Amino acid sequence: MSVDIGGRLRFIRARHKLSQRELAKRAGVTNSTISLIESNQMNPSVGALKRILDGIPMGLAEFFALEPESRRKIFYRSEELTEVGKKPISYRQVGDNLFGRSLQILKERYEPGSDTGRVHLVHDGEEGGIVISGKLEVTVEDERRILNPGDAYYFESRRPHRFRCVGGKPCEVISACTPPTF
Repeated sequence: MSVDIGGRLRFIRARHKLSQRELAKRAGVTNSTISLIESNQMNPSVGALKRILDGIPMGLAEFFALEPESRRKIFYRSEELTEVGKKPISYRQVGDNLFGRSLQILKERYEPGSDTGRVHLVHDGEEGGIVISGKLEVTVEDERRILNPGDAYYFESRRPHRFRCVGGKPCEVISACTPPTF
C-alpha cells in the first residue's frame, strides 16, 4: 500500500493555514524541500518528516492516522476560500482540502509593488492565470511581460518564474496550478 506523503502534508499544512514558506521556516528546511515533498518529487526520511511535522506541530502517528473527509465539497462562497498567502500578497484557494486532488485554483491579489521575491519560484507542474484587474509583470526565465486585465499566462512551472504588481492599483488574478504545489 502506497501512502501519498506529499498530498497528506499539503492537506495538513493547508488545514493549519501555513504557507510552504512558513512551514519551511518553522522546520528549518528550504521552501523547495517542502515543495518537492508535496509534489511527491522527494520522499523524506522519517527524521526529516518528523522535523517538518514539529513545525506544525504534529506527531508522526497523527500524521499517518489522519484521513481527509471522503465527501468533497463542490461549491464555495467567497468567504469560504482558504487564505494560503501572506500580506502583501493574498492567495485565496478554492477548497481547504487538496489531499488527493490534481488541481489548485487560486484567487490572487497583489498590492501595488508587491512581488513573489527576488528568488524565482521553481516547482513541478504547469500553471496558468488570467489577470482580472490591475497590471501584473510576469517573468519566466528571460522573458518578461506586463499583463493587463484580460491578458493571461500559461507555462511549465519548472521554468524559474516571478510575479510582480506594477502600477498604483492592486492586481487580481485567477490562477490554476497542477499538481497543487503551492
